[in-house]
Amino acid sequence: QVQLVESGGGLVQAGGSLRLSCAASGRTFSSNAMGWFRQAPGKEREFVATISWSGATTYYADSMKGRFTISRDNAKNTVYLQMNSLKPEDTAVYYCAAGRRYVGSPRVNEYDYWGQGTQVTVSS
Repeated sequence: QVQLVESGGGLVQAGGSLRLSCAASGRTFSSNAMGWFRQAPGKEREFVATISWSGATTYYADSMKGRFTISRDNAKNTVYLQMNSLKPEDTAVYYCAAGRRYVGSPRVNEYDYWGQGTQVTVSS
């Protein structure tokens, strides 16, 4: 059974940092792009960042550039999201996802497997 399990969410003050992890089990995703998305209450799921299979290529949503960093460790079948300079508007449930291709995409429908999400709350 394929599982993606996110961890590392929590409550942080504005300006603080969090590091999210997403551990995959059931199969290896070393040949797949991985992505992070988020969903705030009452809003659609939105793209955060994606990383290619090798880690050589990353792509971020404009509002995350310079603040968030996506990385991966294929030996551990794990992808990370380092979030710095957090803002209250970053509050959301953050999801990791495994893409169906080598390179990532900002589109939700390009991802086949999803984690259950981890809550990130940024207080002002």
